[in-house]
Amino acid sequence: MRRGYWVVSATALGLADVAVLLRYAVVRVTVRGSSMEPVYEDGARVLVHRGGRIAVGRVVVLERPGRGVSWPLPPVDRAASSRAVAARQWIIKRVAAAPGDPAPLDRMPALDRTAGPVVPPGRLVLLGDNPKNSYDSRHAGYFPVERVLGTVVGR
Repeated sequence: MRRGYWVVSATALGLADVAVLLRYAVVRVTVRGSSMEPVYEDGARVLVHRGGRIAVGRVVVLERPGRGVSWPLPPVDRAASSRAVAARQWIIKRVAAAPGDPAPLDRMPALDRTAGPVVPPGRLVLLGDNPKNSYDSRHAGYFPVERVLGTVVGR
């Protein structure tokens, strides 16, 4: 009987650990705007895995840049509290090219041509699904990987 109690306690502890882990590993984000329509409409809620694998075709949430693709504050730490995350502004985009991929220079005049024919280390080419209403790499060039909060894993 005592053995059964130990197993239940260990399982309960494991579930508590998972809850704490999920609290920091997964963030719920509400989409605002139409840059990702028709896949993600204004008001849609998505789950974001903080630190998820960034790959071509995946949708990421990253910190919204200021003017001239600059940020006044350092990047949010991956272990930052939900309050620290909520204090920033975020945008949602699809990864078109990752570091080391061929840079689509012919389709995106804003990309830095001096960086060479491939996407530089630490940079991403990001696009909105709705090109008529999206501020993305077509306008801003490369985005830094360090500004990515995580990857969208579901609604």
